[in-house]
Amino acid sequence: MKKHNGSRRAFGAALSAAALLGLAPLAMAQDFPSRGKPIRIVVGFTAGGGTDAQARIVAQKLGEVLGTSVIVDNRPGASTMLAANEVSRALPDGYTLLYAPSSTMAQNPHTFAQVPYDPFKDFTAISMGGRGPLVLSVSTTVPANNVKELVAYVKANPGKVSYASFGAGTSSHIYGEAFVKKTGVDAVHIPYKGGSDAAKDLIGGRVQYMFDSASSAVITSASGKVKILAIASNARISALPDVPTFAEQGITGLDLPSWLGFYGPAHMPAPVVAKLNAALTQVLAMPQVREFYRTGGYEAGATTPEEFAGITRSTYDRWGAMVQQVGLAKQ
Repeated sequence: MKKHNGSRRAFGAALSAAALLGLAPLAMAQDFPSRGKPIRIVVGFTAGGGTDAQARIVAQKLGEVLGTSVIVDNRPGASTMLAANEVSRALPDGYTLLYAPSSTMAQNPHTFAQVPYDPFKDFTAISMGGRGPLVLSVSTTVPANNVKELVAYVKANPGKVSYASFGAGTSSHIYGEAFVKKTGVDAVHIPYKGGSDAAKDLIGGRVQYMFDSASSAVITSASGKVKILAIASNARISALPDVPTFAEQGITGLDLPSWLGFYGPAHMPAPVVAKLNAALTQVLAMPQVREFYRTGGYEAGATTPEEFAGITRSTYDRWGAMVQQVGLAKQ
């Protein structure tokens, strides 16, 4: 009899422990974020760039919505892989987030031999932040006002025209190689350590063209020394309404998805993810935030975590097919 009672007590204790474990995520969500404990948004670029600026306006508004401080932590290097790796190793408590471009999850695994994270196993998708295509920017030293004229110019000067990229294996490099393959031009690839360095040399006329982010291109074109010839998207964008897409100019296949979004470490409690997603949805719908994104060539907009996970997977698959088509070796 005593043995039976002991078994019952052990079973009851196990049930109580299981119930407490089941309530833990709910309690965590109710307490999240704790007063005085800041949320950190890690960005894989230096301060002052387009992605950093977006993260900062979101951080400010997110802090207001959640009632806590939200800071941006810049961790540039290795094509955003340093920042991503840091977040993948953080506690999955909602206080460390990553704001990353699609290249971090969808392109790096296809173009780099050593990627220190798995884009699907090591992260929790929280929400899309904004969509924004790359664009084809050309130095004003090049006598071309559309894609057809640029192709003619490069073909007339084989091996003498160079194009810049953010770095070997980055989206701008992949687009550059795809453009070479689709048009049959002979252009020299010049990789840089980032988009800002590449843009400086484009403005200076030391390189002739590049695939740049829309946010950066809007700024460089304001210098009067850079022209934007085409949008790498399936539709024009509101920030550059007069610039046609590649498809409008007779070149198809250069319309792969490009976006930025919010992730956390893997195994985040679902209630915390839901709370962050709801707050981000509110922030990204604010007119001030939407206008800030728009002037930078992006369209702000949240998604559900499930939608964003699906977008990450489909973008990964599409970029993988493009890399294979181009024949780009892993760096």
